[in-house]
Parts: sequence; structure tokens; C-alpha cells
Amino acid sequence: MTRLKTEAAKESLLRRVRKQRLKYVTVLPSLITLLNGVCGFTAIIFAGRGAFALAGYMVLLAMIADMLDGRLARMSKNTSSFGGQLDSLCDIISFGVAPAFLMLKVLQESKLAGLAQPNVVFENFLQRFVWLAAAAYISCAAIRLARFNVENEEDESAHMSFVGLPTPAAAGVVVSLIIFHQEIILPELSGGDIPAYLGFCESAIMYTLPFLVLGVAVLMVSRIRYPHVLNQYIKGKKPFTHLIRVLLFLLFVIWSRQAALVLIFCGFAAGSFVKWFYYKVIRKREPILPALGRVAEFKSEK
Repeated sequence: MTRLKTEAAKESLLRRVRKQRLKYVTVLPSLITLLNGVCGFTAIIFAGRGAFALAGYMVLLAMIADMLDGRLARMSKNTSSFGGQLDSLCDIISFGVAPAFLMLKVLQESKLAGLAQPNVVFENFLQRFVWLAAAAYISCAAIRLARFNVENEEDESAHMSFVGLPTPAAAGVVVSLIIFHQEIILPELSGGDIPAYLGFCESAIMYTLPFLVLGVAVLMVSRIRYPHVLNQYIKGKKPFTHLIRVLLFLLFVIWSRQAALVLIFCGFAAGSFVKWFYYKVIRKREPILPALGRVAEFKSEK
């Protein structure tokens, strides 16, 4: 009899859980989050039409919306599971699908597409490799967002660093290189006298872009710590030298925003990786080398 009552209570609880509906949402952060997804969708449309630079800027606009929605929700103390899930769904559009599709379209219209035209087998291999890089990028972005939802803490003090490269930063690496290629290199190449370094830069960007996409995909699912730039370096009281650095950086952005975007995103993605590689690989080998040297000297004395 007691067992029947327990089972009935469990069934009643399950029915109440099933009937539970979402009643309240935070309107302003949710609208800004939806703006993030709309910007990503617009970037895909622009990329399909060949407006690659505009598509890159739409991804950057999505980053601004992604930065504002979470901060507004935490400032108003209205963070919720609904907001986190909605944010991830919009992020996979703006920072997962849009950069991957943009890379595919750019490479289709670049000289990389005509590189293997005489050889059908090599052309098919290149197309499959580029598609594989895009698919790996989208998959790693989805894994990164799902892992963040599971491990995320709503406390503001927990948002001082990220485990793995954040998806907006990974998308920034891709779109900043494409914007630089479309707005700086291509207009110069269309002229009569083409400098040799511009041709080298154009080839370097186009030929290494799929490998860079694979690289940032791996960094997204890695356990390398990346700092939260706003919380660590800008928010709160900082030394006077920080103000000078920020002013110099803003002047660099005004002078050439395309080059500044490449420096920001590529430097951010590579910085923590280089630091991790130095401490985990190089520093671990340093104590071994003197020991090996002493062993060699001991053998030579014998």
C-alpha cells in the first residue's frame, strides 16, 4: 500500500513538472540576445550575396549585442536559465554558422578555387578539406557553448576568465582576416602596380584560412584559460599606464580599424596558447636538459 502511494506521488509530481510553463522573461536582455541572432543571420545572407566585408561587420555587431545582453542581465540581477539557453542558440548562429559559411564563400571566389582546376582530384580534395574545416569549426563551437552552459556560474566574480577560446573571439579571428583581405588587400590588388608584399599577404590569408579555422576550433574545446578582457584589464581601478595603453590602442584603431581587428583577435587567440605552451612544454623540459648534460659529462669522463 505504501509503495502504491509513493508511486502515485511520483506520478503526480511528474505531471506537475510537465505542466510547468515559462511565465516570466527579462524583455530587454532577451531582445538584445535576439538581435545577436538576427545579426548572425544577416551575415549569412550578405556572405551568400558576396558582400563579405559587410558580413564580417554583422558578426562584429553580433559580438556587441552578445556582450551587452549578459551584462544587462547581471546588472539587473535577472539572469535565468532561459536567457542562457537563448544566448547559446543565437551564438551558434552568429559565431558558429556565420563565420564558417563566410569562410566557405570567400574561398570559393578566391584564387584558391582556381588553384586546382587543372587537376580534378586535387580540386575535390581541397573542397572537401575546406568543408571539413568549416564542419569542425561549427561542431567545436556547439560543444564549447554546451560546455559553457553546464559549467557556467551566474556570479559576476566567476566571469574573470574562460575555459577555452570563447566563440566570439574565435569568430573574430575568421572575420577580421576576411575584412582585412576584402578592404585592404583586394582594392590594392585591383590597381596597376601591385606591391609584392600585398600579393604575399593575400596568398598567406587565403591558403592558411582553413588551417586557422581548424586551429581556433581546437582552442575552443581546449582547457586553456583565456582572460575576460573587460573584467580583468578595464573594469575597476587600474594604474595610470593602463589609460595610456588604451589611448594608444584607440589611436591605432582610428588609424586602421582593419589591421587593429586582426591584431586584437589573432593576438588574443594566440596569447594564451603561447603562454600555455611555454609553461606546459618548454618550462617542463628545462630542468631535464641540465641533467642530461651532467649525464653526458659523466659518461665522457669514464
